Amino acid sequence: MLTSRPPFGQVPTRSNISGTALKPKLLVLNAGSSSLKFKIFGVEPLVAGMGGMFDRIGDSANCTLKASAPDPLGGKARKWELKLPASDHTSALQEILGFISENVSGSFSREVVAVGHRVVHGLDISAPVLLDTAAIDRIREAAVFAPLHNPAGLQGIEAAQRVFEGVPQVAVFDTAFHATMPPYAYVYGIPYELYDKHQIRRYGFHGTSHKYLVDQAAAMLGKSVSETNVITCHLGNGSSVAAVQNGRCVDTSMGMTPLEGLLMGTRCGDVDPAVVLHIESQLGLSAKETDNLLNKKSGLLGVTGSSDLRAVIEAAHKGEARAQLGLDMLVHRIKKYIGAYTAVLGGKVDAVIFSAGIGENSSLLRGLVLEGLQGLGMEVDSELNQQAVGGRQGDISAPGSRVKLLVIPTDEELSIAQQTLQVVGTGSTNAAAGAGAMAA
Repeated sequence: MLTSRPPFGQVPTRSNISGTALKPKLLVLNAGSSSLKFKIFGVEPLVAGMGGMFDRIGDSANCTLKASAPDPLGGKARKWELKLPASDHTSALQEILGFISENVSGSFSREVVAVGHRVVHGLDISAPVLLDTAAIDRIREAAVFAPLHNPAGLQGIEAAQRVFEGVPQVAVFDTAFHATMPPYAYVYGIPYELYDKHQIRRYGFHGTSHKYLVDQAAAMLGKSVSETNVITCHLGNGSSVAAVQNGRCVDTSMGMTPLEGLLMGTRCGDVDPAVVLHIESQLGLSAKETDNLLNKKSGLLGVTGSSDLRAVIEAAHKGEARAQLGLDMLVHRIKKYIGAYTAVLGGKVDAVIFSAGIGENSSLLRGLVLEGLQGLGMEVDSELNQQAVGGRQGDISAPGSRVKLLVIPTDEELSIAQQTLQVVGTGSTNAAAGAGAMAA
């Protein structure tokens, strides 16, 4: 049973519980249709602590809570996996809080000073917002463009508002960072009234990651964000590239949905729209079936039979032609976007950044992508490239490279936490490096 918490106004950071000062904490939530990811941060300073996920919500026989917490002495992280019943997101959040209270801080439910939510689509909202009725209505309106994500996000918001009544809650949007694109980059070449009346346009995604990478790159380059021109490559099962000029996104590869752009694990990326019409006509597929084919059965999976780049690379090394084709397609598409965005930035590129699961860990892919780009001022140091794996941040540029080539592990939860605190004005917005120990 969770301890009842007083209203938000009665939770000052210096209150005492049995003579012990409350230590303000922030909770970051990322809700899926049957899952709830969480991460907690100490606020002063902003330091990452326990994180995890409640999976298979609603499936009483298989509901699972997985969590891990860093060792305060820098040793091996402590991990948990528990079977716990949860009929909905509210009960899952209550179970999570009960678990945190037992393993992190018995006063946790009273120490939370803000909750940050990852929300996929915010239409043209260009910044994180305090969640009120108007913001929630806007998220609901945007669900037409993110039917699998926004309704789930709203479930997480509703659950958190019930459990943390009175605590400020902030929505951080995947689309927000890209809202600075000029109209010529986001309007499609279709009848203008479809944009004007139905908001059909390029929105872009992974914005929280791209923003974090720009901030980190600026620090590595010794420049202010407003003076930084970079190409950010978020490469994972879902992938996107962004062109950033003076710290502001001016173009990005994903479109109205995350389907456009690069070849991905199961998404086709860029394709002639007539292909979609032809598939539906020739195969007799419904719109829903076609959507499933393009989003879940295409990409590397459709070409090679596997959505896992590691398996594709291994098969290519064994001489499997389709695996080699898929790898070549992936490399070609990334390289093409880097070239295009170099042109968009007028050739003034401070750095190209590689991040996310593939970008951080596949030195082979990075090397293949950068091969032949010396004419754009991009020269990779092969040895440094080999070393920059396993979540290591580094500069992989050769000494003569005009453009810096950086590997930066992304941290979307940290970015959400930073932006949440900026909105609510609570505590420090300066993040501690790495995942330190939560002050319990």
